[in-house]
Amino acid sequence: MVVDWWVWLAVLGVILLMLAIDLFAHRRAHVVGVKEALAWSAVWVTLGLSFGVLVWWVWGAEFAAQYFAGYVIEKSLAVDNVFVFAIIFSYFAVPREYQHRVLFYGVLGALVFRAGFIAAGSWLIASFAWVLYVFGAFLVVTAVRMARQSDETIDPSRSVVLNAFRRVIPVTEDYHGQRFFVRKLGRLYATPLLAVLVLVEVSDIVFAVDSIPAIFAVTQETFLVFTSNAFAILGLRALYFLLADLIHRFVYLKLGLAIVLAWVGVKMLLLDVVKIPTVLSLGVVVAILAVAVTASLLRTRGGGGSGGTGKTGPPERAGSTEEDTHTG
Repeated sequence: MVVDWWVWLAVLGVILLMLAIDLFAHRRAHVVGVKEALAWSAVWVTLGLSFGVLVWWVWGAEFAAQYFAGYVIEKSLAVDNVFVFAIIFSYFAVPREYQHRVLFYGVLGALVFRAGFIAAGSWLIASFAWVLYVFGAFLVVTAVRMARQSDETIDPSRSVVLNAFRRVIPVTEDYHGQRFFVRKLGRLYATPLLAVLVLVEVSDIVFAVDSIPAIFAVTQETFLVFTSNAFAILGLRALYFLLADLIHRFVYLKLGLAIVLAWVGVKMLLLDVVKIPTVLSLGVVVAILAVAVTASLLRTRGGGGSGGTGKTGPPERAGSTEEDTHTG
């Protein structure tokens, strides 16, 4: 697959343009409702699928299938991020009107970090072909751990990163609007919103360690790995606001994601034994996710109660003294 440098620049330009549009549309703090989240989700999914069609038109059906397989895998694994984001926002009682700004910069950082991971992964695969087997074994182990893990075990207060952050940087008790920093009596302080952003970034890095090898299982084309990852991640904010209050209903989704990781891990381990067509691999992934989601919705049908963790924190927590000079 030959990709000219200007194609890379064009893709990066589209991504930056869409991020700018998203930032402008949400320049004022407000609660993102279901209708708005659904509309933005439609925009991001349409953008991702349209790019896949473009890949099909320029490079052919096989590369398009590889892109779509990577996109679906990353999009599905992103749902697991929603679980963690909801827990973090709930722990810090982040007012809902400020959550979008955290996720915006979280996604921006995720794109940068993942680009570095993808470049490193591509170099490793090109230099040491056996790394693919390491990725495959890692995915199988991760799948087993994910299947056995409960979201209730996640406790932000026990985070080593959070505790180190609080020791190094003084943090205010209250939120100061959407600011990440405030200045009091000539001293710079971080607000709790910056601590939340740090945890969001760290959690995404942890997820990237799983998701990027999973995409390498369906394609080793660096361009497809990056674009499928990027276009899936761009819709993460809208996905969170769409699913945060319903996430408690997807009781079998984590098991489904674990099976997906196991599937792509085994596929990678059997590269030299069985050549599984990309279209078949994509079909298996979609089928697993469809079964997991359908079984979850049937299992929780009529269960009642919101159970969502997206409603995080009382609005009055957002208020704070505004007399201090601010920088964030």
